Amino acid sequence: MDNSGKEKEAMQLMAEADKKVKSSGSFLGGMFGGNHKVEDACEMYARAANMFKMAKNWSAAGSAFCQAARLHMQMQNKLDSATSFVDAGNAYKKADPQEAINCLNAAIDIYTDMGRFTIAAKHHMTIAEIYESELVDIEKAIAHYEQAADYYKGEESNSSANKCLLKVGSYSAQLEQYPKAIEIFEQVATSTMDNPLLKYNAKEYFWKAALCHFIVDELNAKLAIEKYEGMFPAFSDSRECKLLKVKEFDSISRLDQWQTTMLLRIKKTIQGDGGDLK
Repeated sequence: MDNSGKEKEAMQLMAEADKKVKSSGSFLGGMFGGNHKVEDACEMYARAANMFKMAKNWSAAGSAFCQAARLHMQMQNKLDSATSFVDAGNAYKKADPQEAINCLNAAIDIYTDMGRFTIAAKHHMTIAEIYESELVDIEKAIAHYEQAADYYKGEESNSSANKCLLKVGSYSAQLEQYPKAIEIFEQVATSTMDNPLLKYNAKEYFWKAALCHFIVDELNAKLAIEKYEGMFPAFSDSRECKLLKVKEFDSISRLDQWQTTMLLRIKKTIQGDGGDLK
């Protein structure tokens, strides 16, 4: 069956599901298996949604999954409702990012109400990624990464929490919110430096915190570096730390876009203060 055939069949299923919902709401329908009809309608909406997906009609698929989600909620099937809202969000992601966010937020409300915070955190991350890549609203992305980190921490998923916090730190620095970025990078560095598997990464996070310090104030940056060396001696031996001390920033290889941006800002700061940077 070609795409138009699948779409036509999906529309027929939607119409049948609508009829079942209407008849279940009538007096006689309610007396004679009203709930059973609603359950059938839920199944039809989900089947229609999957056919719309096969036809690549993402908006129609999202809408059909939403219909199923609302009916599941009406029957107090909370978990099925949340799953359908997530399916709707995933379909809408390909056509209508804002509607995808609305559906994922609806799922998050259900999961948090049920105490399922780890899965709620995962969907906050998905929303943050949509704000990052599709809607380009960094402040809203930060808010959702922060909420995800909060939920992960509450569930002792510290590695996932740190992953979200590092996003918040990087974006905060891009938005010139340096004290917030410094606090986050220091916090993540401190939490990873005692972990045998993750301690190597602590050097990178202390380095990022130091870069942010340099943009704000060189004296505080030097004091911060001394503090980091005291907390984590391995930082002293790192190439980044040695280069920070002599301000040979251009010698550091393999810089990503974020680091390059921060170093250019440091250059401007030092040059603005009449300093000499090679």
